[in-house]
Amino acid sequence: MKKTITILAMCFLGLSLSMRAQDTVKEKKADSAYIFTDVIKLPATPVKNQYRSGTCWSYSALSFLESELLRIGKDTFDLSEMFVVYKTYSDKAPIYVRFHGEHNFGGGGAAHDVPYVLKNYGLVPDQVYNGLVIGEENPVHGEMDAVLKAYVDAVITNPNKKLSPVWHKGFNGILDAYLGEVPETFTYEGVEYTPKSFGDMLGLNPDDYVEIASFSHHPFYEKFILEVPDNWLMDEVYNVPLDELIQILDNSLKEGYTVVWGSDVSEKGFSWKNGVAIVPDKDAPELAGLEQGKWEKMSDKDKEAMLYKFQSPIPEKKITQEMRQEEFDNYKSTDDHGMHIIGMAKDQNGSVYYIVKNSWGNTDHQYDGYFYASQPFVALKTMDLMVHKNAIPKDIRKKLGL
Repeated sequence: MKKTITILAMCFLGLSLSMRAQDTVKEKKADSAYIFTDVIKLPATPVKNQYRSGTCWSYSALSFLESELLRIGKDTFDLSEMFVVYKTYSDKAPIYVRFHGEHNFGGGGAAHDVPYVLKNYGLVPDQVYNGLVIGEENPVHGEMDAVLKAYVDAVITNPNKKLSPVWHKGFNGILDAYLGEVPETFTYEGVEYTPKSFGDMLGLNPDDYVEIASFSHHPFYEKFILEVPDNWLMDEVYNVPLDELIQILDNSLKEGYTVVWGSDVSEKGFSWKNGVAIVPDKDAPELAGLEQGKWEKMSDKDKEAMLYKFQSPIPEKKITQEMRQEEFDNYKSTDDHGMHIIGMAKDQNGSVYYIVKNSWGNTDHQYDGYFYASQPFVALKTMDLMVHKNAIPKDIRKKLGL
């Protein structure tokens, strides 16, 4: 895909346990042109930093499970992203080999990989297994990813004319070297666990979590395999019309459930620096101090520069099902990044935004590691959502057979 370099650049690029807040005005930073009022803000654990690793999917989905634990009244947990990375990499390798290399292989993944690991292997606390064994303070996976890929490609080349019985053990040995050996047992708060028993102790049912998408190349209210490279498990998502996708998101938040958000952030309307993501209406000249006549005389380049200055909230496009499909079909919407939506807000004009917890750290950032994504941005660029099935409105759940 033409966005591969951008996606990799994006992916390599405080304790927020506040309960739901109604009409709490977000403190305006000195250089911010947006004033956000938080309408819903659900409990979340601290922002982390995936740093130079393509593991946003693990960070976002585990952040979601940590919020799920808070929702059901459990303690605050810090779960290990790298345990999930280890297990998915290990399971991904045999599939790649069986496909003779004609399958995706790399550090990327999807939100459903985390419930998959929980169901099959359990989970562990981050303090037990953080994957930081090569002397870095944060994940740096470039060399590991390249070595693992070269290894499985050599296995597929098959110099011995048949696979050796130890090739997968050798693959896991590389993971052991770069991430550390996964503990068979460990002690947490005075109790001895295995990863599986620890996962069971958490009390989360991995089958409760489903993924929702909205694309017109498959029938609505049926499941389909989402055609993105990082869906190595060939997992199925439920397909709904766009308006119902937004209904599911809004209802989840209103009912106290957070949401995993798979989206494309390789857009000019996404500004990490400014802490906002928008879809400007290029036909709307309603910018501060700019009259219609002047707008019409401006070049397309100057109009675009004006739209993306993020100086104040501006009119945004009305998103349709057709626009979503066109973006997906033309590789303008790809599975860039996994994030965690924990709430809803409004700007000073009353427009709706979603409060998004990212995994790029919180140092010197406009909103301490969070950003605000407008409803049009979410409607246009969402690849899929992972939600608790009980968070889906009953009428939609019935259509889906859930």
